[in-house]
Amino acid sequence: MFNKKRRLGRKIHSMKVGEKLELSKKIEDKDILLYLGLTDDANPIFIQHDYASQTPFQKPIVPQIMITGIISSAISKYLPGPGSSIVNQHLSFPKPLYHYGTLTLLLETTVVNEDEHYIELRIEGKDEFGSIVVEGTMGICPPHELKPIAYNTGTFENF
Repeated sequence: MFNKKRRLGRKIHSMKVGEKLELSKKIEDKDILLYLGLTDDANPIFIQHDYASQTPFQKPIVPQIMITGIISSAISKYLPGPGSSIVNQHLSFPKPLYHYGTLTLLLETTVVNEDEHYIELRIEGKDEFGSIVVEGTMGICPPHELKPIAYNTGTFENF
């Protein structure tokens, strides 16, 4: 149990400025309903077509925090991957992403600071028409090298 091997993401010493990740996700009703059910968010702009049709948006939009969650998932899964943690974020949402839209994300490494164990990613997300729906930066703490917590004798190192 204590020595279980875990697949971790990229360590900071292997990361380089300029690395990129691109991925796409089509937003379906089930995705939005799961998000709204989990957060108990009842904002009508996210789900009510009759309400949204009377706003400048004209139709329901994808919650911006849900878009942020998709970005977070990409960081946790791929760049740098499992074991990483977001330490800051600066995002803007210049245009809405609509239901049934496709979000195409581009994440690019812009800073690698080994001394502070920190990387920064530039984030850009576009809809299926090429309009930017999210942009900004996120600061990430990549996965750390794991140290064994038990010797062969079965005792813990810190006891």
